[in-house]
Amino acid sequence: MAIGEAGPGSVRHGGQPKRLEEAMRVRLGRECVYVPSCRFGLYVALRHWCPPGGRVLMSPVNDDVIFFVVLAAGLRPVQAPLNPLDASIDIGAVPDEVWGSVSAVLTTNLYGNPDPAPRLRQKCDALGIPLFEDGAHAIGSRVGGRPVGAWGEASVFSLSKHVGAKAGGMLSLADPGLREAVEKTCAGLLAPRRAGAELAYLIRPYAEAAVRGLRLRRAAWSAIRLLGLADREEIRMPLRPDELALAARHTPGLDAHHPWLRVDMHDYRLEGGRLRLRRIGRGLDRLDDVLDACRAGTELLLSTPWAKRRDAYDAQPLFRVPLFVADRDAAVAALARQGIVVGYLYDPPLDDYAGAEFTDPSPAPEAARWFARHALPVDPLRARTVAEVLERSGARPVRAPGEGELPGSGPTPGGLGQSRD
Repeated sequence: MAIGEAGPGSVRHGGQPKRLEEAMRVRLGRECVYVPSCRFGLYVALRHWCPPGGRVLMSPVNDDVIFFVVLAAGLRPVQAPLNPLDASIDIGAVPDEVWGSVSAVLTTNLYGNPDPAPRLRQKCDALGIPLFEDGAHAIGSRVGGRPVGAWGEASVFSLSKHVGAKAGGMLSLADPGLREAVEKTCAGLLAPRRAGAELAYLIRPYAEAAVRGLRLRRAAWSAIRLLGLADREEIRMPLRPDELALAARHTPGLDAHHPWLRVDMHDYRLEGGRLRLRRIGRGLDRLDDVLDACRAGTELLLSTPWAKRRDAYDAQPLFRVPLFVADRDAAVAALARQGIVVGYLYDPPLDDYAGAEFTDPSPAPEAARWFARHALPVDPLRARTVAEVLERSGARPVRAPGEGELPGSGPTPGGLGQSRD
């Protein structure tokens, strides 16, 4: 187990991490420990609660980095059947023999849509296994009268998403008595600070703003490729199965799986400096305003013909709103022509991507495949513009599995006037 692995070092920088932790503790009502990234915090949690060789039930519509975090912890991912409308775990569709074989459950709360945490909590309690909540997209979402992240033994959050800091995470603990041990474990796994990395982090937002202002996206992407800094060409990173099989011989541990874990965030385990922590703090100070804007944009998008409104979406400040279109690639291209980049796509599902050598496939994969193929995750802060682009492009809604007749092809009357970007 990870607790007790720690070496020297500290994530403390004066009072700044404490301030960040206190802000999240107030939101969640639970003990919180600052970590450099959500994926780092999840690794620490898995190592603490799950002995190597354990099996973790998770969603196949998820970031591939999270899949590799589970592997790095020496665990076997087990892909769950999903609800096709929000990609949450379909508890009733998980066979009894699968429930009897897993040693933990990991939620995704994809795009901020909550997994059924109250029912999962009951199931995990009955089985005597831990529940982990990945709240990377769901820092403002609620389920069962509690915030997402307040149900599991541990939960993790990204401060790169709603907070917009492009760095940092939070590990929340149900048992405050574990705080000291978790801090020691984190310190023993951190990479030391590098002045160059801190400077690059500081100037990155300004460089990105310049690229946007000068319309240099294509040239900048070409330069990134030439410099070898592009981690992926497709939605999923290359699996590299031969290398991955070799890495499995050296788990649990971060180093063997580092080539996969670093993708899209090279400093995921880097000890943060004061400039980084200050920027995160400013983002947290503005979080409630961002959540209010996301909530308004979510309501607007849910009024369009491409949405599948469900009660769970109501009043949630989604990080991305999944619209469902017949031809997702065409919709992505239409938005790209207007300078709107669609990210956070997770296609194909993890069991199709990784195969049975590295994961237990879902016993009912059809819903996950449908969601991965047709979901168009839209930034609610660009809600009105996105809806107008999709309407002009003639994007067609698609029928969900088991759904009846589709609504009309035009937006709900008055829907686009209810909010603004």
